Amino acid sequence: MTPSTADTHDQGPAATGPLSPGTHTHHHDGLVQRYHVHGSGPVCVVHPGGPGIFWEYLRMPALEEHLTMVYVEPIGTSEGNRLPSHPHGYTRARYSEALDRLVQHLDVPAVHLLGHSHGAFVAAHHAVHHPEQLAGVVLYEGAPVTGPEHGAEAGRRVEEFAAKHREQPGLGEVLAAFGAMSSMASDADTVAVARGVFPSYFADYWAHEEEWSPVRDAIRATYISGLDEHGAPDVIDDRAALKELRVPALVIVGRHDVICGPRWGLELNELIPDSRLLMLENSGHFGHIEEPSVFADAVRDFVAGRA
Repeated sequence: MTPSTADTHDQGPAATGPLSPGTHTHHHDGLVQRYHVHGSGPVCVVHPGGPGIFWEYLRMPALEEHLTMVYVEPIGTSEGNRLPSHPHGYTRARYSEALDRLVQHLDVPAVHLLGHSHGAFVAAHHAVHHPEQLAGVVLYEGAPVTGPEHGAEAGRRVEEFAAKHREQPGLGEVLAAFGAMSSMASDADTVAVARGVFPSYFADYWAHEEEWSPVRDAIRATYISGLDEHGAPDVIDDRAALKELRVPALVIVGRHDVICGPRWGLELNELIPDSRLLMLENSGHFGHIEEPSVFADAVRDFVAGRA
């Protein structure tokens, strides 16, 4: 596919090229694709989670010392890059198509793709269906399936979290946010839920609340329904497809993650033929924040081809 070519760069007149540092705006198919470039070295494209969570929480300064990090603002997250069917229609295939156009726009022979949480589901889909320009894929807090099986495991893990932190005054707010997930219908709802469940996404948020609460307060989000343009759920089962994946993969999972925990990281690693696993023993869902050096070393070595 050939991307549209009406592109602007928001970072000032000194910037040149699609990988110059700063914020870029790339236009294709009537949508505005914004992305942010930091660091230098081999190119790593980063797709955040949600769906609908803005990219800033996933900033990785430790990796920017070694890699050119391209942080994507996924379609649907801001005005100008929303589908006519918004908040519906944001399937993995649609996100993958947008990624394909962006990678072509970057004009490099190959990139590494890192997807976090929902972004890991997108990255897995992209690696299966568009492997041509991928040197490798990092599946960070993903899973091979969604639906009832995934939901039951997450429910069990949340119960374990609640039992462990039953003395914390903030636990009620966290559990209320989980209860509100199914009724989200606006951007404000999505932000409230994302900030509400935030403590459960760490190995021990309350022990580091002063350090991590600014990250929680800064979360921005757009409501994305998770339904296709016809109102049907975009249910995922990648177990068969991942057995045929030929792109090298690094699977990263936090030992204490409640949403996409160790069970799923282990299964992803077993399914993918050319895969290695990093289990972050002192992290939940945000290992790049909780164990930044271990996280960065693993990704850097993976990109460099070192076991």
